[in-house]
Order: sequence, then structure tokens, then C-alpha cells
Amino acid sequence: MSNYKETYNEWLNSPRLSPAEKQELEAISSNETEIKNRFYSGLSFGTAGLRGKMMTGWNAMNVYTVAQATAGLAELILKEGRASDGVVIAYDSRNQSELFSKTAASVLADYGIPVTIFDSLRPTPELSFAVRELHCVAGINITASHNPKEYNGYKAYWEDGAQISPEQAAVVSAEIEKKPIFSVRIPSFDEMVASGKITIIGKEFDEKYLAAVLAQQVNRDLVPSIADELKIVYSPLHGAGYRMVPEMMKRIGVRHIYPVE
Repeated sequence: MSNYKETYNEWLNSPRLSPAEKQELEAISSNETEIKNRFYSGLSFGTAGLRGKMMTGWNAMNVYTVAQATAGLAELILKEGRASDGVVIAYDSRNQSELFSKTAASVLADYGIPVTIFDSLRPTPELSFAVRELHCVAGINITASHNPKEYNGYKAYWEDGAQISPEQAAVVSAEIEKKPIFSVRIPSFDEMVASGKITIIGKEFDEKYLAAVLAQQVNRDLVPSIADELKIVYSPLHGAGYRMVPEMMKRIGVRHIYPVE
């Protein structure tokens, strides 16, 4: 907990804020309830990571809270002596998901941890697959699952492709509390890519994932045998599976698939 007015003023006067972010905070200067909502505490980090509304403030999803959480995860990786194994990052189609993923990648790279990041949105299972396929120590997925469009989230995964344990989340949370929100550097993503500290992957990796999923088929003849009658409506919700799921269905023989716009 904090004196939320002091925290509000700290943010308002920070040179790190963009003009638009500063204007956003100035606009709530007379709204006590909104100031308290944004600054009474930071987002809580647990086994499900972070989740909150996207806005400027301590109790919200923005580049500063994402950077701080990533620094906490980086400290866990360093404590485990696993920095060289690297981290893979994926994200969904929500507003700011790409920005947050690049922010996390840049912070990790600044810690000396190699990063692999997808070139566009991917479904969560592919992130879990990538962690194992690339032999990474951890993964990050920027998504708030089914939450309303105003929300975004940050989920951390370990080397087994599952979300981090409560014990690991406690370490990350403790490390987050040690770091002042504006103390975490966010280097240029493009510069980190150019230096080789961040690697971008795309469709060539999708083929590995699709092959692994196809290998799970039990009866390869079933779908083709009923393909004329089988009709499937598919909603990708916030878009993470909008390419991969229809593609997988086509490859197993589905002929009539209707994605929801």
C-alpha cells in the first residue's frame, strides 16, 4: 500500500512519461476516486501473472508495470543460473499486446537474457510448445484471455511449458517490490534485434507446431469421411488462434469452417 496521492504525483512528474500519458493523468487531477483506483497499490503478481485495465497508473497494465514485472522474472532466472537458456514471448491481438511483448523482450535482453519473440499473434498452446521446443527456461504470454477489451495480462511460464509455480511467483513478486517503477530500463526493441539479443520467429516455427499437433490425431480417416456434412463455426475471441485453428482444421480435412469476424 502507499499514499496514493504521493504515488500519483510521482508518476505525474516523471520524465519517463510521454506527453499523452502525462495528459491522461492531468485529466484525472480532480477525480479522487480515479486517482485512488490507479495508485493505491501496484498490480498483484501471482501464478497467473498480472491482469488489469490498460491505462497509465501503478494499478494497471502499461509499459512501466510490464517492464517492472519482467525485471522481477529476470531476477528469478538469474537466481536459477539459467540466463543463457533464454525466454520466448508470444501475444494476442488486444490493443497494446505487441507493445507490451516488445517491452518485455527489451527488458530481458538488457539483463543479458536471450529472447525469441513471435512476429505476430499466436495461440497460447504454441507458446507452451515453443518454450519446450526451443529449450528455453521460461516463456511470457501477453494476453488477458476472456477478459473485456479494456484489459490485458502478463503470464509467465517455466521450462515445462506450464505457468510458473506459486513459489516462483513469490520470488518474482518480491523482486518486483524491490524495484522502483521507473528504475527499470526499456531499451530500443529494434536495437536489441539488430544486436542479436532478440530473435524473431514466424511461419517456419508454426510448421513445427502444426506437425506436433497433427501427430496427436487418433483417427486420420474420420474427418475426411464426413467432411461434406461437417460444418464448424469458430470464434477466435481476441484473435490469438485466428490463423492457426482454421489452418489445422483444413489440414485434417475440414471443408466447411466459418470463423466469426
